[in-house]
Amino acid sequence: MEYVQIKNIEDPLFPKMHRLMQEVFPAEEVLEYELWKEPLLDPTIRMFVAVEDGEVVGATEYRFYADKKLSMTDFTMIGKEGIGVGPFLAKKRHEDLLQLSKEHNVELIGVFAEIYDPYRIGDHAFGGIKAMNPFVRREVLAHLGFKRLNFSYVHPSWTNEGDAVTDLDFCFLPYQDVHTLDARFIADFLKSYYAILSHKPEAWHTMIAELETKDEIELYPL
Repeated sequence: MEYVQIKNIEDPLFPKMHRLMQEVFPAEEVLEYELWKEPLLDPTIRMFVAVEDGEVVGATEYRFYADKKLSMTDFTMIGKEGIGVGPFLAKKRHEDLLQLSKEHNVELIGVFAEIYDPYRIGDHAFGGIKAMNPFVRREVLAHLGFKRLNFSYVHPSWTNEGDAVTDLDFCFLPYQDVHTLDARFIADFLKSYYAILSHKPEAWHTMIAELETKDEIELYPL
């Protein structure tokens, strides 16, 4: 299995990756094909696909912010079961983050991620891939060390129609011995992260305003 980086939408692997995303994820979680053009030119964004016999069998996208000493996992997708795609992607992503940290001479604080609450996501089939089931994914991420940030999270839909998605938790994988994060730091990160979306739900703005009035947000077990 190969770990191959995609840097632009002209890459012949990109349409295969995007098609797999449409099969696996809910529509509100999939950015339109053409809207990927600019993000993939951003050097902080790292998109890699797992390739087996010329086919995309999984993918992960994450961001590395040297100035913030942070990473954000946008998504991890398994498209074929029984060949170790999940562990392969997790291992390769971790190795890449360590290498980037070394190159930029920084020590990562940790990694943000949005994680489905299986009790709120409903009946979405996730392409029929059992490894993508929210119960399974949440347990795997808990074993990796991710923790839930203790606030009610609202995710603005990637369809950019202003819809609020409320079946996700905002989580953090600490690389250092921390038990809380500064609330304003979280708010500033989310404002920057979602700057590309011009239409955000009112509930998202309310969430940000509430975070900006708080001091610390606790990290709880998933």
